[in-house]
Amino acid sequence: MSYITQAEWIDTIRREYLHSFIKRGGAAVKFAVPMEDIDHRQLQNLVRKTAEEENYLFASVDAISTKIHMIDKLFHTVARQLDWDGLSLTFVKEIFAQNGYELPIHSEDFDFQNIAAINKREEKFLRKEVHSWFEEKIFHDFDMSQEFRIAMIRLCLEQLDLAGPSAFLSNAVKEWLHGELRLISALKDALIFQKIARHNARHMLFSLVHWLRVNGKSGLVLVLDITRYLVSGRSKNPDDGFFYSVPALLDVYEVLRQFIDGTDEMEGCLIVVLASKEFLDLDDRRGLRSYDALKLRIWDEVRDKQRPNPLASLVRLAKEPTYKVFGEVQ
Repeated sequence: MSYITQAEWIDTIRREYLHSFIKRGGAAVKFAVPMEDIDHRQLQNLVRKTAEEENYLFASVDAISTKIHMIDKLFHTVARQLDWDGLSLTFVKEIFAQNGYELPIHSEDFDFQNIAAINKREEKFLRKEVHSWFEEKIFHDFDMSQEFRIAMIRLCLEQLDLAGPSAFLSNAVKEWLHGELRLISALKDALIFQKIARHNARHMLFSLVHWLRVNGKSGLVLVLDITRYLVSGRSKNPDDGFFYSVPALLDVYEVLRQFIDGTDEMEGCLIVVLASKEFLDLDDRRGLRSYDALKLRIWDEVRDKQRPNPLASLVRLAKEPTYKVFGEVQ
């Protein structure tokens, strides 16, 4: 079996995916299994560095602290890593610029009253006009789910009305996105009537990626470390994080299978799944063999014995190359 180095694999991901395919609206799911003592955190940092250099937003989720098999928990963890106010402010400034408005120099002066004064407009008419812009550019953007669109409008309005009623609703919206909202009734005035759960979290994630691209990002690079799912023993120390049953493992495999099958619905998203060597053990009840629906989508049944395919859905990583080059083993 031949392995590829993490440096060569990262270079391939940058060149073939992040620099072109993903940036132009494509989506992909890749599985990486370090076969040697390669620190997963170090590998994540390499992916992060590469993603940020290509203008992607990077997020990581570890099964130690997040139940990845519950897609809503996965979304909430990603949402907590985002600067929602920064994205909203970027959108608001851009839409004003597109409509030829002059904006205040100082950020503390960025509100309806000052913008109206600078541009010699009546504030109430400016508010009405801005609402029409948001209706056209956000609410009618059907690449995002309706609840996500409504939430983004609320966050954008907050950037222009920090001391108004929108501020309270926007805080509730962010708690809703983070999975921290206790009562959904707090969002009744925002016309949001259900929490983010398994039935809608996937659409929320796809909407988020689209929102990133609307605001100038190339997309999202998401790293999912599922190593903890492959551990059969349980620690008695509660600080060691989550441990999972076999049914939970099968659930996470199904979530990953759905991501693979949903790449046509995603845009600008690369999902990298990290796993330990046990993932490849076809004799282990926690290995990939336990869920054929995922195995048949990523397993490399036909492969070169001497040279690994860096574009494969599943790659095995090593510190040094093990394949032959010009007849010699490196």
